[in-house]
Order: sequence, then C-alpha cells, then structure tokens
Amino acid sequence: GAARATVSRAMRELADDGIVERRRKTGTRVRLSPIRQARFGIPVVKTEIEEAGAAYRYALVRSEIVPPPDFLRARMSLPAGADVRHLICMHFSDGSPYQFEDRWINLDAVPDAREADFAAEGPNEWLVRQVPFTRAEISFSATDATLQQAQHLDCNPGDALFSIERQTEWEGRAVTFVKLVYRRGHRMTTRY
Repeated sequence: GAARATVSRAMRELADDGIVERRRKTGTRVRLSPIRQARFGIPVVKTEIEEAGAAYRYALVRSEIVPPPDFLRARMSLPAGADVRHLICMHFSDGSPYQFEDRWINLDAVPDAREADFAAEGPNEWLVRQVPFTRAEISFSATDATLQQAQHLDCNPGDALFSIERQTEWEGRAVTFVKLVYRRGHRMTTRY
C-alpha cells in the first residue's frame, strides 16, 4: 500500500545506513553484519565553542579576491580566469586560539561572497546559511604548524596539530575548500 517512491527512498536510506546491500542485477539483501558508519555534520565553530561552555570570539585576519593558485584550480576544477575569495580567519575559545581557518570560496558558484562582509561573521556560518551543498569531501590529518599557523595558534613552527580539509560542492560545482587547523591537544569525537 506504499507509493513506489516511498519504498525506493526507504530502501536507499537502509542502504546508506549499511543495513542492506543493493547490487545491480542481483537485488537487495540484508547484510549479515551491518556496516557501522560515523556521520559528520559541518559544524559551526561558534556553536561548538559555546556548547562547550566557553566564550567565542572571531577575527578576520585577511580577505582578498585573487585568481586561484594552481593547486586550488586543479582541486576545485576551476576554469581559467576564475576568481576566488581567500580568507584567513581565527576563532577563539575563552580568549585562547582555538582554530585557524584558511578558506577559498569559488565566486562563480557563490557570487554573493564577493561583497559579503566577513569582518563580523565567519565565512563558515555565512556559507551554511546561504549555500546548500550536495557533496562534501572531508580529510583528517596531523600537520606540522607553519610559521603563520604557529603565530596565530600560539605554538611553535613544526608542532604537530590536528587538521581538517573540507571541500563542498553544489550540483557538481565546487563551492569552497577550507583547511581548518586546531590548537595543540584538540580532540574530535563522533558518535553513531
């Protein structure tokens, strides 16, 4: 008695949750051992800090509209002649450095970002409100602090820091690429 679209959506959600396995031409089977998955939302750092009971502060370090460097043009599949907005931002928790944000926004995909005022509000908060995304790629790693990161995060160049790189897309077009580097001792926890 259910609509075909409803059944199809329910089966897709069961497959996404690792409960069933769908294979073309062989059908759908319940997994003997369901896949355990951790899902990551795109957090808003202000909310993250405030939910931990700390006072949040944001600072825009640098903002410029530039042609994308070669690594970024290749990574985001940007055409020749494209412009991006490059932002360096700092986020603080109880007055201490918390996160160093190095963000690039594709102005072809998000033209409103050209004139947006990121002095009072961070680009992540602005993007979450303004632009949906259909795909995200997230990488986690340890990284050695660069001189610039060390100056902002109150550590020594070469110190091991936790880093997240994230690229989001909307309907096949790259929206933004960001590298988030956290203060020493940062820990990320996820639940499923």
